[in-house]
Amino acid sequence: MSVELPFPVSVEIKGVTKAATFTKLADALDAVRTSLARLPLDDDQAGYLADYFSPASAARIAHQLVEFGAVRAIAYIGIESAHPIYLRSEAPE
Repeated sequence: MSVELPFPVSVEIKGVTKAATFTKLADALDAVRTSLARLPLDDDQAGYLADYFSPASAARIAHQLVEFGAVRAIAYIGIESAHPIYLRSEAPE
């Protein structure tokens, strides 16, 4: 599903990627999925996060960005390594 937003979306996985801004939500979701695929996540977490940021989730994520300005999740690598995942609207205040 293609969902267009009237503002850019910034994406960051703390400790893994620097923040990057995308004009299309689909491109932002692709960037998150690509970065997550490179991490040594266990199978359950990799599946959960792939589903959470899937193209089918675009409408839900767009709604959260419009209503709350951000979407957050956490990728765990091992027991002690947590990496927050942020999608933020870059809408003017």
